[in-house]
Amino acid sequence: RYEAYGWQVLTVADGNTDVDAIRKAIKEAKACKNKPTLIKVKTIIGYGSPNKADSHDAHGAPLGKDEAQLTRDQLGWKYGEFEVPQSVYDVFRAHAAEGAKKQVAWNALWSEYQQKQPELAKQFQRIAVDKKLPEGWVDALPKCTPDDKGKATRLWSQDCLNALANVMPELVGGSADLAPSNMTLMKCTGDFLKESYEGRNFRFGIREFGMGAVCNAISLHKTGLVPYCATFTIFSDYMRNAIRLSALAQAGTIFVTTHDSIAVGEDGPTHQPIETIPSLRMIPDLTVMRPADCNETSGAYKFAVENSKLRSMPTFMALTRQALPNLPNSSIENTEKGAYAVIDCESPELILIGTGSEVSLCWDAAKAMSGKKVRVVSMPCWELFRAQPASYKDALLPKGVPKLSVEAAVTMGWGEWADAFVGINVFGASAPGGTCMDKFGFNVPNVVAFAGEGMKGGKG
Repeated sequence: RYEAYGWQVLTVADGNTDVDAIRKAIKEAKACKNKPTLIKVKTIIGYGSPNKADSHDAHGAPLGKDEAQLTRDQLGWKYGEFEVPQSVYDVFRAHAAEGAKKQVAWNALWSEYQQKQPELAKQFQRIAVDKKLPEGWVDALPKCTPDDKGKATRLWSQDCLNALANVMPELVGGSADLAPSNMTLMKCTGDFLKESYEGRNFRFGIREFGMGAVCNAISLHKTGLVPYCATFTIFSDYMRNAIRLSALAQAGTIFVTTHDSIAVGEDGPTHQPIETIPSLRMIPDLTVMRPADCNETSGAYKFAVENSKLRSMPTFMALTRQALPNLPNSSIENTEKGAYAVIDCESPELILIGTGSEVSLCWDAAKAMSGKKVRVVSMPCWELFRAQPASYKDALLPKGVPKLSVEAAVTMGWGEWADAFVGINVFGASAPGGTCMDKFGFNVPNVVAFAGEGMKGGKG
């Protein structure tokens, strides 16, 4: 299979004893500069163990003290546990001396480069050595007022990516063959291709897991690059393990996903994420952002870029296909709090909490509840809100005030913030996106009705 991919494939027939063959294969792999290499090393599991070699007993448990000693005896290993022979120290010290020579050569090369290419050298210093972000980069992100025409957050994401691409040469990434739908193509640069490495758009193809793994590797290489990858929110299931490992391994990948709810429409239940976003919120150290308008999308990107570049941690974005209005009081700064009041009032009788496309629905429902004191809270990120001081959280969501969450997803987890929930705990349907939202209860009359029940003490 890897030969069909165009890789160099090498085989070591005896990985048990033929150390020279292993060294030779590694040397050949390093010498191959135009394609990746896979080395197949054939071994016997537990080699050297008289009683457990070539069996499952050598896989999932220690050999045991007696068998370990028998293995040492059979292999002719004269040293005890944790005893390192002097010859090993000698080899590693020789490597250290060789490394010192390479460092001297590198310093000379770097000095020469700084003289010949001062501007590029400054860029390299900032990106790869100091690992800092460019001055004023946040100013490039779009900002809007409620008077500005709204559009889908995937389109605001496109604006954010292209604004950042112009001021951040370290931004690299692409989509799993969905760039025209994800809106993730950087217009100021070309494609990254074989023998043409100046482009920054990656054409990953329909291989979500491989895409996520590549972006994780780019971050973990620690060169200062900021990698992003994109697909539909539902297809994040295909790269779930790469997303989980990005959090576990502390890789600063930015996962950009679009078509984040049943508002996807006619593609139907196979393409409509229901449990996806709530389940991703369960992954430790993964920050999940579901912005509601232009300013929140810009805030999500500000956080995601800093999270990648400065902290080497992943961020997952869920963006809409459908257009959304720009909200009052939204801002980059408020987005970074994780939650904030879009409509505020003193001593509210009810608090509506929305995320993403449902914040504007909460806003409309609050306006329809004339005579009631309703606070509307946008919560683009649970993780960021959870990290806020208790005083801020208690002031925004005071105890004793009924709270109703509204999100086009399963209601699992919302009990942390709300008493009652408008959500969707079944699969969606194939219909126009607006019809799906309406038929599953994401409309003003239904939210108002449940809000009324909540004000009477209704739960769940």
